[in-house]
Amino acid sequence: MKVVSSTGKEDSTIVYIIEQENGKLVECVESVIPPFTRMEKWVLLVSTMYGCPVHCAMCDAGGFYKGNPTSEEILEQIDFLVYQRFPDGVIPSKQFKIQFSRMGEPALNPAVLESLKKLPHRYQAPGLMPSISTVAPAKCKRFYDQLIDIKNEFYSAGQFQFQFSIHTTDEKLRDKIIPINKLGFNEMADYGERFYSAGDRKITLNFALAQQSPLDANILKKFFSPEKFIIKITPINPTYRAVEMKLKSHLDISSTNQSDEIVSALRAAGFEVIVSIGNVEENFIGSNCGQYLKTHLNATDKIDNGYTYPII
Repeated sequence: MKVVSSTGKEDSTIVYIIEQENGKLVECVESVIPPFTRMEKWVLLVSTMYGCPVHCAMCDAGGFYKGNPTSEEILEQIDFLVYQRFPDGVIPSKQFKIQFSRMGEPALNPAVLESLKKLPHRYQAPGLMPSISTVAPAKCKRFYDQLIDIKNEFYSAGQFQFQFSIHTTDEKLRDKIIPINKLGFNEMADYGERFYSAGDRKITLNFALAQQSPLDANILKKFFSPEKFIIKITPINPTYRAVEMKLKSHLDISSTNQSDEIVSALRAAGFEVIVSIGNVEENFIGSNCGQYLKTHLNATDKIDNGYTYPII
C-alpha cells in the first residue's frame, strides 16, 4: 500500500488517501479531538468499502462503490495509522477508538466482523474501543447476530460503541435520505434490546439533522427505551451532496446555545441527549462525517465552507 495524498494538521486530524495492493483507493483518518491529548483519546476512522452503494443524501462517499475490502485490507489501514505513531504496537491511549465509518456501510461487509475478532490480539491497547455506525440495512441478520456475539466475547463492560444513523423520525423522509431497504424503528428497537447488556454503553440513535427533518420525541419513545438508547444530534456537515440535495443544518455550529425545543422535548421524554458539534476545523480539513476527499478533488465548482486545506 502507498499514500497517494493527505491533508490536515499534525496536532489535530490527518486524512490519508491510500492505494492498496489491489490498486483500489480508501480513505482513513487519525484524529486528536481537543481538549484531549493523544494519550487521553486517539480516534481512527477506517473505510469498510471501496466507495459506498447507499448514497445517503448528505454524504459525499456515495456513488463510487467498487466492492468490499477483505479483513486484512481493513486492518491494513489501522496498521498504517498505528505503526507510524507507535511502532511497537503498544498504544497507551486511555481511549483508543476505532470507527469503522470513514467510507462504506459496515453491515454490508462481513469482513468487518473478522476485523473485530482480530483487533484485540493485534495490538497492546487496553483502551481499545471499536465503534460501528450503521444505517441499518435490511437482510443483514447474520451480521447483526454475530456482532452481538463478538461484542459480548471481546468488548464487554462498555468497550464497544454501536450506533444507528436515523436522521429523522419521518419514515418517508428517512427513505429519501437513506435510499435503501432498511430496518424499521420496531426492528431496530428489538435488535437493541438483544444487543444491550448490563454495563454496555447505551446504543446511539444518531441524527445528522436538517432543518426540514422532523425529530419527534414521542415517536422515539414509542419504540426505544431511554434506559438503553441515547440520542445524538449532529450538524449537516459541509458536503457537495448536501448542497445538491439542498439540506441545511438544524444546528448552528457558531451558536453557544444548542438546547432548543427538540432537545428539551427529548430530555422531557427521558432520553439522554448529546448535541455533538465536534471540531469545526475538521470541516475545512475534510475529515468530518459525510466528507470524502475524492469528491472534492473531482468537483469543478468547489464549496467554500469545507475542504479548504491543501491536499498534498
